[in-house]
Amino acid sequence: MIKLTPRTNPSPWLSLLSPVIAIAATLIIGALIFTVLGYNAGESLYQFFISPLSRLDRISDLVVKACPLIIIALGLVFCYRANIWNIGAEGQFILGALAAGAFALQFPDTTSPLLLPMMILVAMAAGAAWAAIAAICKTLFNANEILVTLMLSYVAALLIDVMVRGPLRDPMAFGFPLTPMYPDAGLISRMPIPGVGYLGQLHYGVLAAFILAPIAWWLMHRTLPGFQVRVIGSAPRAGRFAGFSSVRTTIGVLLFSGAMAGLAGMIEVSANIGQLQPNVSFGYGFTAIIVAFLARLNPLGVIAAGLLIAMAELGGDNAQIALGIPKVVTGLFKGILLFFLLAGATLQHYKIEWTTRKAGS
Repeated sequence: MIKLTPRTNPSPWLSLLSPVIAIAATLIIGALIFTVLGYNAGESLYQFFISPLSRLDRISDLVVKACPLIIIALGLVFCYRANIWNIGAEGQFILGALAAGAFALQFPDTTSPLLLPMMILVAMAAGAAWAAIAAICKTLFNANEILVTLMLSYVAALLIDVMVRGPLRDPMAFGFPLTPMYPDAGLISRMPIPGVGYLGQLHYGVLAAFILAPIAWWLMHRTLPGFQVRVIGSAPRAGRFAGFSSVRTTIGVLLFSGAMAGLAGMIEVSANIGQLQPNVSFGYGFTAIIVAFLARLNPLGVIAAGLLIAMAELGGDNAQIALGIPKVVTGLFKGILLFFLLAGATLQHYKIEWTTRKAGS
């Protein structure tokens, strides 16, 4: 009989090594899968993990791909550290993009520099409002936030589809479900590299990810609200004894997480698309869950984790083009990685013991 026994003193070295072991195990299993499918394992792994770093323009595309993952994961880190399981960042991402886009389209001829900051505020407010639905259901009715946030993601996807095909539809789109293009003042411009010029789709929005990560770390580890989040998540009884409110913490982390997802949605559309369409997210909200856990729920680690997952995403595209590997294999990679990460986190805090069942018990 297998029994998991809590470790009295979890090893800090195991905490550092478990993500490395998880990545190594994923590579080994991935190589076996490629071999079974009839592909060259070495070439396949090269396309997945080396080719996205082989040129400067590909590196810039890697950073762009990681940008929404990092921003969303920063919000999820706060939720998960508080033991609140927000699985609906995808819907909050969509609502942020939809609200910011609808706002921008109300001013088609404006050249005001205030449009972009206002779109940011509207997107964050919309994402937070969408997450507030789950917060209210959780705190007032004790509804399971996993189910509520997940179901709201599908509602958000249907909502943007209805809006794009209806009130916001461009009459000059020749029947396609597209909105008019944003005014230039509502677009995030591309960012040049000194001495090099423009590379790929690199834009100024990526700066938000690298600025927000250290701010989130400071909030988590150097402020009283961050301390409350950590205490409520790890020792709820101790938090209540100290006078911390689990209700306020639940509402706070969900609103913060929703705001970050909404911001990511606004940046993604304003920088890379420039108009609303039925599909503005390609699973960023769900993929960011893996990023948060790969980072060990550390806001600074989210940067490296986001880049790694983005590299696997772009590598999957490269492998599909170069070797004809199905795109679904990329999703399989992410699933295997998440499995090993969760297994490592479990073994970090618990040890496996084999026990024998006593006769007559």
